Amino acid sequence: MADTPMSDRAEWQSLLDEVTDAHSGDLVTIEVLDPSLGDQHEAEQLPFSYVTYDPKDDVVVVAVGGESPRYPVVLRHMVPHPQSVELSTPDVTEAAVRVVDQEGTATLVTFFPAESGAA
Repeated sequence: MADTPMSDRAEWQSLLDEVTDAHSGDLVTIEVLDPSLGDQHEAEQLPFSYVTYDPKDDVVVVAVGGESPRYPVVLRHMVPHPQSVELSTPDVTEAAVRVVDQEGTATLVTFFPAESGAA
């Protein structure tokens, strides 16, 4: 899996907009990888809405749901004060975005193609 680290905050917003466009209609799993608390699932295979960086509030936001009667509510996972954003390209595994906050906790967002009729 090839990783593309992005440390230039000026590029994060447009990069994450491209990720949103590329994964429209996909399902997403959000995992929080905390060195002190361990790994935790925040969302598992829910419909992906968007991922964005808000420079004003210095936060990466990942949203799921909100686009179908089955998942009518948008749920948002926020990573405040991110230090890095990395993209992985799908060689053998799924595409993913990894965001690390100022305390070293990583959020891993993994994309899965939605099956027709899902969501």
